[in-house]
Amino acid sequence: MAQSNETTQYYHGTKADLKQGDLIQPGFNSNYGKQNKAKYIYFTATLEAATWGAELALGEGSERIYIIEPTGTFEDDPNLTDKKFPGNPTKSYRSQQPLRVIGELKEWQPHTAEQLKTMKDHLEKLKQQGIEAIED
Repeated sequence: MAQSNETTQYYHGTKADLKQGDLIQPGFNSNYGKQNKAKYIYFTATLEAATWGAELALGEGSERIYIIEPTGTFEDDPNLTDKKFPGNPTKSYRSQQPLRVIGELKEWQPHTAEQLKTMKDHLEKLKQQGIEAIED
């Protein structure tokens, strides 16, 4: 398990409407896979991964990217590290402890409609093959 690095900025992409000081916690239905109750909260140190998180999140709300700080230990996200990409180039993590919202990133560049369609088609193909997110 890693500890928070004071100099690293972390992000959480979602459609949830949150405010500064709110805690994002496990126990809610996941945005991915079978939408089971999430055992972990996922976050990243890259804007690219946070953008995907916001764009692929379920729900009707606006896509948002929050700047967060972990309140406890965290580990590399096994959905993306070593299985899909050697190491952790996406700087994606998960934690069982809450994430505190520090602020919202108001300006960020969404993916193109074509990139989003390609990703959603890929995820649907994986789902049809029975391949879904890991939730160890």
